[in-house]
Amino acid sequence: MPSFKAKLQETDRRLTCHFCTIPSAIVTQAIVAEGADGVIIDQEHGAIDLASLHAMIAATAGTDCAPLVRVVEATDANVKRALDLGAEGICFPMLRTPDDVRKAVATLRYPPNGTRGFGPFIAQSRWQTSVQDYRAQIEPHLVCILLIETLEAVENIEEICEIEGIDMIIPAQFDLSTAMGCSGEFDNPDLMAAVARIREAANAKSIPLGQVALSEEQAKKYLASGYRMIAGFDAVWLRVKAAEAQSWLKP
Repeated sequence: MPSFKAKLQETDRRLTCHFCTIPSAIVTQAIVAEGADGVIIDQEHGAIDLASLHAMIAATAGTDCAPLVRVVEATDANVKRALDLGAEGICFPMLRTPDDVRKAVATLRYPPNGTRGFGPFIAQSRWQTSVQDYRAQIEPHLVCILLIETLEAVENIEEICEIEGIDMIIPAQFDLSTAMGCSGEFDNPDLMAAVARIREAANAKSIPLGQVALSEEQAKKYLASGYRMIAGFDAVWLRVKAAEAQSWLKP
């Protein structure tokens, strides 16, 4: 049964959840084998089609790793297809307003509480349930993660955090810094102030925070600041290790 939401409810628990941009069940399986709590299969920036998405979700079966999906856009169609392939939750990009967030939350739920169409014919096998039992057994455990990466979302963050159904917030510094005109300058005072505002709003409503860390030093800094989940990128980890191997050839 799904477990990521339950882990988030353990307030002293730290989690790992890596973004998978490479369309490969083998890569996903390798990350899962090392004990990741979740994988965020990236259809927004990755090269992942529906067949690869299903294979990558299936690669987590029988493990304690949650298959989550970053959709291209927060629409009923995108969310429905990911969940119907067996995803445990959705990571929503580019939300701007409280209404955007309410609509995103609704895509995870069946009527009358939401807008999701019914058809878990593949998801039933991933979760070892039946079509009839899927809703009662799985829907309450589905995870909603928000990427806060627009200026509008920062301005609306206090109201956004009031909305029921948000399980985690990730201040997306790459997109947010780009939107602020300081792309990649993570120590820019304006960006740091925006991230602090996001963090304070989330903490006020006890919403767990996640962040991307590309080194142990970064991870420890975020964890010490109260972040609960640390993420990385499969393609970045691969390139780092390849560069390390190249360095072995130097005299």
